[in-house]
Amino acid sequence: MKRFIETLKNIYKIEDLRARIGTTLFFLLIYRLGSFVSLPGIDPAQLENLKTQTSDGLLGLINMFSGGAFSQASVFALGIMPYITASIVIQLLGIAVPYFQRLQKEGESGRRKINQITRYLTVIILIPQASAYLTNLHYQLPDSAFAMTGVLFTIPSIVILTAGSMFVLWLGERITDKGIGNGVSLIIMIGIIANLPMSIVQEFASRVSQQGGGLVLFLVEFVILFVVFMASILLVQGTRRIPVQYAKRIVGNKQYGGVRQYIPLKVNAAGVMPIIFAQAIMMVPITLVGVANSDNLRGVAAELSNITGFWYNLLQFTLVVAFTYFYTAITVNPTQMAEDMKKNGGFIPGVKPGKRTVEFLDTIMSRITFPGSIFLGLVTILPAFAMLIGINQSFAYFYGGTSLLILVGVILDTLQQIESHLLMRHYDGLMKSGRIKGRPGGGF
Repeated sequence: MKRFIETLKNIYKIEDLRARIGTTLFFLLIYRLGSFVSLPGIDPAQLENLKTQTSDGLLGLINMFSGGAFSQASVFALGIMPYITASIVIQLLGIAVPYFQRLQKEGESGRRKINQITRYLTVIILIPQASAYLTNLHYQLPDSAFAMTGVLFTIPSIVILTAGSMFVLWLGERITDKGIGNGVSLIIMIGIIANLPMSIVQEFASRVSQQGGGLVLFLVEFVILFVVFMASILLVQGTRRIPVQYAKRIVGNKQYGGVRQYIPLKVNAAGVMPIIFAQAIMMVPITLVGVANSDNLRGVAAELSNITGFWYNLLQFTLVVAFTYFYTAITVNPTQMAEDMKKNGGFIPGVKPGKRTVEFLDTIMSRITFPGSIFLGLVTILPAFAMLIGINQSFAYFYGGTSLLILVGVILDTLQQIESHLLMRHYDGLMKSGRIKGRPGGGF
């Protein structure tokens, strides 16, 4: 406790760090307040049907990612997920389309162009999603809930919903630039955390109302949650070290190299991004149903919207595994690693420099990514099993990757940035020994 208080004092002493944390909290507060601002022309007192609809199923998951804004018919109802969907599309285009491949190689200027294209694509995705959301509102709410109808309500509401999501994206970018941590990831995390207190209260109430060991079951649930939490930390922080021997070089009177170092390859180099990507894809059927009248499409969408169903969880598991390999491939470059080692006079013992080193690193990454991706996929679908044994849905989300891994990954990343500021100014870090290991890249 004494060390924790001393660390808080050290954080307060660093003016830049203090300002960044304050800026982050300020922007997150704006986001949370905006989640309770309903669309103009809708009576907030008549949203009970919408709240009931979003209390379970895939819409409940969407509502959780938006921090409850979806069920509030808020100006932030569509949240940050359309931007994530656009990011997935652009990253896939970066593999198949030469133009995007060139942009990726242009450094900072190329990155700015890609970000601009991603924003335009986000707006294009937001328009049909906003239309689908308004269609759902008309089905769920009574006519008396709308102060106006027709084009006078639809067009301004689409504009407001689109502008609301883009404003949330702007908040995330400002947090990344002026605050601590990755803004988009923090916004997703704060929306998830907002549901945690009520979820615990609801689960506690449901267990206490049971006769015959309800409270004991509640305690067992927390023990299991703690075990999953620790396993998630191991998944995020796990590494395999590859030895690299540096040849001895003598320049003038100084000796360089002649030592062995290690390259830490992460078991889960993709972090939580595969889960976020998979969730963005799984939300597509809901959007399609909102703008289509095909009964066949509705049937498929209904099957893929059943979060305890076999096909939903099989598809989500497959997407998480696939996106883990995909995101690892674009974040870990064995060719670049081999070239850097060669330039610095390093080599992996028993492996020839050049092509053989690239093949060796690629093989190692494939081998350690496979169990990591399988475990990540299993943790992602764990909430479905929790729901099947009777745990409240909103609380069950915190048993798996949908919530837990996102919370673990984002919190570790943010703490790592805070620790970096402390260590740069010769203060003790947040941990008594060692360093906090976050995932590379810090999210979006």
